[in-house]
Amino acid sequence: MRLITKNEGETTALAAKIAAKLKGGEILALIGDLGAGKTTFTQGLAKALGVKGRVNSPTFTVMKLYKTKHQTIKNLVHIDAYRLSNSLDLEAIGWSDFHDPKSVVVIEWADKIIDILPKQTVWLKFAVKGANGRSITVKNFSPKPPAKTKHNQRVRQIKNR
Repeated sequence: MRLITKNEGETTALAAKIAAKLKGGEILALIGDLGAGKTTFTQGLAKALGVKGRVNSPTFTVMKLYKTKHQTIKNLVHIDAYRLSNSLDLEAIGWSDFHDPKSVVVIEWADKIIDILPKQTVWLKFAVKGANGRSITVKNFSPKPPAKTKHNQRVRQIKNR
């Protein structure tokens, strides 16, 4: 499904519509250039789930955990993979410990860690359209996985333990 939002308010409203469909346990993988709306979307999602306080991208901390006021979703886990070298960096901080049925995980720059994301991950691709517009493609799709490398084989070994 491809949607066009004309401003931040519409991007936030789209996030609220998606939040209304979440039950917990989902992983939302956000991809797109800098300034394409990934963080704005996440802020809208957080607000719709009842997160109190400011939500910003965890660029330097990599991961932030927010408590929600949602009936079935207790936590919003916000990950920013922008500064990660590879998925092993994310595995090292134990991100998968926070993926559970009572949490929703949102990952900005998820294409950097595609090799560790489950098949059922929901992908949102953001693109700038004009001064304030955004094209947002929502799919349970996966961008082309990276070529098999020693790193990818090592990640699979870690996951299979």
